[in-house]
Amino acid sequence: MAHIVIIGGGFAGVWSAAGAALARERAGGDADLRITLITPGDHLVLRPRMYEPEPDLAKVELRRILDPIGVVHLRALVSTIDTGRRVVVADGEEVGYDRLVLAAGSKLVRPHDLPGVDRLFDIDTLEGARRLTEHLRGREHYSAVVVGAGFTGLEAATELAARGRVLLVDRAQVVGDQLGPGPREEIEAALDALGVQRRLGTTVTRVGDGHAVLSDGSRVDADAVVWSVGMRASELTRQISDGLDHLGRVPVDRHLRALPEVFAAGDTAAAPFDAEHTVMQSCQHASPLGKVAGYNAAADLLGMAPREFVAGPYVTCLDLGAAGAVFTRGWDRRVMASGAAAKEVKKQINQWIHPPVDDAAQILAAADNVALELPFFPRDEEEVLTA
Repeated sequence: MAHIVIIGGGFAGVWSAAGAALARERAGGDADLRITLITPGDHLVLRPRMYEPEPDLAKVELRRILDPIGVVHLRALVSTIDTGRRVVVADGEEVGYDRLVLAAGSKLVRPHDLPGVDRLFDIDTLEGARRLTEHLRGREHYSAVVVGAGFTGLEAATELAARGRVLLVDRAQVVGDQLGPGPREEIEAALDALGVQRRLGTTVTRVGDGHAVLSDGSRVDADAVVWSVGMRASELTRQISDGLDHLGRVPVDRHLRALPEVFAAGDTAAAPFDAEHTVMQSCQHASPLGKVAGYNAAADLLGMAPREFVAGPYVTCLDLGAAGAVFTRGWDRRVMASGAAAKEVKKQINQWIHPPVDDAAQILAAADNVALELPFFPRDEEEVLTA
């Protein structure tokens, strides 16, 4: 029996499994094809929601997605991919494959040479978000330093500002440097409204007990220092390709194939968005990448035509805590909504990233839908939100 192995239990991995199951269903349902998803955890963690005050609410049991569509969940951690022998090593055991989908995600780049690094908090994983939540639970008027004024850092800082004093630091001279000037006015106004202080052109150089030292030599109070700088694809990509991009991602073609028997999806895939951009490391792109990669891995074995990955228009929605949110479209991030109106958009998106559960028909239908219309104002009929 032909075997598809999927590495990773995030958005890309789960939707790869559903995409492969969809292709199997279209081939007759009883097609001679086994699908295994390998990940050590029991939950799909809704990573874009880890900034929220109760991160344990942002997870979905994998069995409720995989069991109805006939996908085996192997609870293990993959350490090795041997593309020559077509095997992966998971918790010391070899697992053979006919087609592989690498969807192992990305992780925060931690500053290992930073004195006091063990005192840092993050919201990159469920475990990290839990640790921060429990550390600050019940405290009022705490002091927090958030390192990194990018997407994650801004959402963390504005959420933490609800109950404490927050200092946001970044090496750049402006907040949201990588977001560009489009939403900056709205972001700055929100930070001012929430009382979030900024120290730009600097960073943290040491973390002590109840304090942090900045690169300008100043010492600031800090009950928690939250690190949100730098993301890089899983190290497993190095076992697939020598030609990784600056984020450590594997180059793929329009069918998301990296090697003859290997596909990549989500944060591990450097897939073209258009002639000028590659996809972002975000659930907005991870979900459709997974759906297409999984489907094509199965189609390859079942003699079916592959699907081509075509990215929908790029949007962002940045939560700004009690100050609302800002919703943008396009790579120049034109602001389409802000404040309370954008907050409603963010709430809808945070709900829509939840996959259907328990119902095979609904899960497979969702796997077949690689683009959703944007029901937001102002609306252009041709624009869609990838999902």
